Amino acid sequence: MVRTVKSGNLKKIPMLNAYVHDLSMDDLVSNFTEGAMLTLHVDMIMKLQQDRAFYDIIDKFDVITCDSQIMYFATKWLGTPVQERVSGSDYFPKFYMHHKNNPDITVFLCGGKPGVADKAAEKINAKTGRAFIVGTDAPSFKFDEDPAEIERMIAAINDSSATVCLVGLAGGRQEKFIMAYRDRMPGIKLWLPLGGTIDYESGGFERPPVWVTEWGFEWLYRLIKEPRARFHRYVVHEPPFLWAILKQKLGRYKDPFTN
Repeated sequence: MVRTVKSGNLKKIPMLNAYVHDLSMDDLVSNFTEGAMLTLHVDMIMKLQQDRAFYDIIDKFDVITCDSQIMYFATKWLGTPVQERVSGSDYFPKFYMHHKNNPDITVFLCGGKPGVADKAAEKINAKTGRAFIVGTDAPSFKFDEDPAEIERMIAAINDSSATVCLVGLAGGRQEKFIMAYRDRMPGIKLWLPLGGTIDYESGGFERPPVWVTEWGFEWLYRLIKEPRARFHRYVVHEPPFLWAILKQKLGRYKDPFTN
């Protein structure tokens, strides 16, 4: 019998005012087909220090992975290591190849600039040999400020009859969208807020060599490749994250929302 991955079965590893679950990539790919996943990285966890609305929905996710090599090193330094880094951009290709012959799995791609999700869909469907991606949408940048746009997005997802929805609408915003409206899209069994994964799958951004990621320098690689898009995440958020982790190590970190 296949063991279904559920949050109640997973060990929680504290990380500032959030946590990640200790699980392997293989376990997640093979055994998690229903629920909502959150891939937590440094930029996102720093948003959790200021965004109360984001903080309040963390416990609604069934699985939270460690999507950062720096965070992976931090769990080891804190004495509570996770098995491995499980990033969204590494997970999704494994997911669709694992389920390529599973007719119960079809995916809607929601996010990216106009045309990007279409390119990603074409490439993924070619790899899986079927209509694995059954719909795409490129919401407006300020979708969350426009009720009419949200209604259009919900209708597009429902009309696709997809069973999985990958949402790439920026960290924090994509998670809030899922938790606010998932009940109106009952056909979606698995929610995957995976940020820039659509861009990766479209071929619009090249992944760094494996050794760059393993040594914790993917942030520098991305910063060099996309300085404007990545400056805030890696230059503004990374140093405060390291300082906060030091305070956690020393027992001096305080959750801004409970202390």
